[in-house]
Amino acid sequence: MEEKKAVRIQNSILNGIEKKALVWLAGRQPKWVVSDLLTIVGIFGSVMIAAGFILCGKNIHWLWLSVAGFIVNWYGDSLDGTIARVRNTQRPIYGYYLDHTVDVINEALMFIGVGLSCLMRLDIALLIFIAYLCLTLNVSINAHLKSEFKLTYGKLGPTEFRVIACILIMLIIFIPGLREFHTTVRLFGNDLAMGPLDIPGLVIFLALMVIYIWTVVSDAKGYAKIDPLPKQED
Repeated sequence: MEEKKAVRIQNSILNGIEKKALVWLAGRQPKWVVSDLLTIVGIFGSVMIAAGFILCGKNIHWLWLSVAGFIVNWYGDSLDGTIARVRNTQRPIYGYYLDHTVDVINEALMFIGVGLSCLMRLDIALLIFIAYLCLTLNVSINAHLKSEFKLTYGKLGPTEFRVIACILIMLIIFIPGLREFHTTVRLFGNDLAMGPLDIPGLVIFLALMVIYIWTVVSDAKGYAKIDPLPKQED
């Protein structure tokens, strides 16, 4: 399978510190902590994130559950592959399949949870999810076609996005005016009620789509050079 030969491209802001921390943690896990268990831990973190957002309409402090969920998700999702590499128990085909399948499940839980909260419209949350899926598909295609597994865009990777999300959540918890923000935007003749995270969500969606389009155009040009049109005989 091509993916096991793919070069991981990860040059995010926190990558150096994170890699050392993960190796340190992997070396100190008991033997019964294995990759599959950590994968389940990561999914549980996503459930915590979704639950915190859904329940925050009853009490804003439920968002602390989401903050804890991001930490649990990072722990499980980031450490499952590291512990396999440290223990030399890699399973490239199985690991590739499971990792990408679980990633989609995790993100679906997170975005649907945010969309069902009082902070963001479900349609905007799903737009961001669609943009994420587009980028994920492109990464998977490149892993097979040119053995390149790109995990970061603009120095930002999954860990940086988790940190940004936690900062936004804590701002909402501590600043009443921010979480109480509501406005109405008229779009295509319809009035749309916008909550605290709707405008930032639209900005994130547009940014992800710009990154996706730029990446696709760049990759397409590269593949056109690798696989040019056959010469026509006169």
